[in-house]
Amino acid sequence: MKRYAKLAARLRVPSGFLAAVLYVIFSNPTPPSLAAGLPVASAGLLLRAWAAGHVAKNEQLATTGPFAYTRNPLYLGTLITATGFAIAARNVWLAIVFGLYFLAVYLPAIQEEENHLRILFPEYQGYAARVPRLRPRLRPARIGAGRFQWRLYIRNREYEALGGFLAGAALLAAKLHSAVIR
Repeated sequence: MKRYAKLAARLRVPSGFLAAVLYVIFSNPTPPSLAAGLPVASAGLLLRAWAAGHVAKNEQLATTGPFAYTRNPLYLGTLITATGFAIAARNVWLAIVFGLYFLAVYLPAIQEEENHLRILFPEYQGYAARVPRLRPRLRPARIGAGRFQWRLYIRNREYEALGGFLAGAALLAAKLHSAVIR
C-alpha cells in the first residue's frame, strides 16, 4: 500500500492533465449547469486559497484557519472544486470518473502526506486525534494561533489553482457558446 501511495502522489499532477482532456471532450454545459456548478467550484477554490495562506510546508504544522476544521482542507477544496466542475459539465460519467480519480489518487496521497507529517512533527498525532482527516468539524479545534498570510499563498503557488479555475470556467463558457452557435 505504501508503494501505491507514493506512486499515486507522484502521478497526481500528470494524471490530472488526462482528467482535464476527458473533461474537455465530454463536458456538455448549459446555462443552468454553469449557474449551479461554478459557485460550488468557487467555494472549493476559496477553501484552497484560505488553506494555502496557512501552510508553511515542512516548516511548521498547520493547525489554524481551515486546518482547525479538517486536516486536509486543500484536498477537500479540490474535491469541492471538482464536484462543482462536474455539475457544470452536466455529464454523470465525468462525475463518476472524478470520484474514482479522487479515491484512487488523492486518498493514497493524503495517507502518504500524513505519514510524512507524523515523522516531521511529533505533535501531529495529537492534532490528528482532534481534527478529522477530510470531513470538517462543525467548530474549530483550538490548536495554536495563526492568521492567513498572502506570502504563504504566493509561496505555495495557489494562484495556479485560480488560473486552472479560470481556464476551466472559460472552457465551459466557450463550449456553451459554440453549442449555441451550432
